Amino acid sequence: MIDIRKLKELVRLMVDNELTEIDLRDNEEQVTLRRGGAGAGLPIAYASAPPMLAGAAPGTAAGAPGAAGRSAGDPGDGAPADDGLVRIECPMVGTFYAAGSPDAAPFASVGTVVSPQTTVCIVEAMKIFNEIKAEVSGTIEKVLVRNGEPVEYGQPLFLVRPA
Repeated sequence: MIDIRKLKELVRLMVDNELTEIDLRDNEEQVTLRRGGAGAGLPIAYASAPPMLAGAAPGTAAGAPGAAGRSAGDPGDGAPADDGLVRIECPMVGTFYAAGSPDAAPFASVGTVVSPQTTVCIVEAMKIFNEIKAEVSGTIEKVLVRNGEPVEYGQPLFLVRPA
């Protein structure tokens, strides 16, 4: 399994150099990172070797985070849901925190107006606190995760009514 620090460094390099995709492969593992524009969803896709197994959906590896648990009609990657809402999905495995400290107000709650750069929560992974941005403009319609709950890659955190 890839080291989370290496993965974060790759993401940082992508952002700093305005890259939209990186695909790295060697004999033991494969990492594919993709970034979308505003409203395109959260930026990370991850696959581990072997890159494709029978029965896996295109673009994911069987057993890769986010590969299971989605039905064929389930919109992923921040795509609008049937009722016009857009998902803000978790870009990593960790623990969801709605606020910066236990006694602080949540970053985002129902009715909060957000822009692509608005911090909506923090996900703690390996003792590192990662600010999660909305990456969409609109109004928070629903918070799908409770404070302190474990979250998985690709898990919907918020539903946003686009502006």
